Amino acid sequence: MARKVREQRLEPWVDFFGLCLQESDDEGVPVRWPEERDMGGGFLIAREGRIDLESAGHTHQAVMTVEVWDGEPPAEVPGEWEEQAEAELFSRSGELVVWAVTMGPDEEVVELGQPGVRWRVRVRCGGRARVAELAPLDVVEGIEVYLVQLWPCD
Repeated sequence: MARKVREQRLEPWVDFFGLCLQESDDEGVPVRWPEERDMGGGFLIAREGRIDLESAGHTHQAVMTVEVWDGEPPAEVPGEWEEQAEAELFSRSGELVVWAVTMGPDEEVVELGQPGVRWRVRVRCGGRARVAELAPLDVVEGIEVYLVQLWPCD
């Protein structure tokens, strides 16, 4: 049975309906965020060294929980999730940074704990309908919620 190794809670900014998780070592990212961003290409787009996420709100502050597991986590997670997608991501440094489109990187680094590993990534998102409703009226906080689970590929 898989075991959760670490968990981090972040409050990243979202702008222009997007954010990404990107390898912290720029050498491992041939096309850096937000270059070649594909708006309308889906909730999650995987690129070498980064995972692009499309938000339901233009400008707001989200809540993101990042869990690192030693194996595939349970498929069922409590919560009201409106989107879910999976991808793979190689991290040569063992660290990821969350980026907004124009606001730049979040100050806190996501610690994966192992450099040079290919990770399976599952992202769930809730609060999308509500943030789509409220974000045009104000800069809201904590409504759109992300759960990012990572575990080493076999």
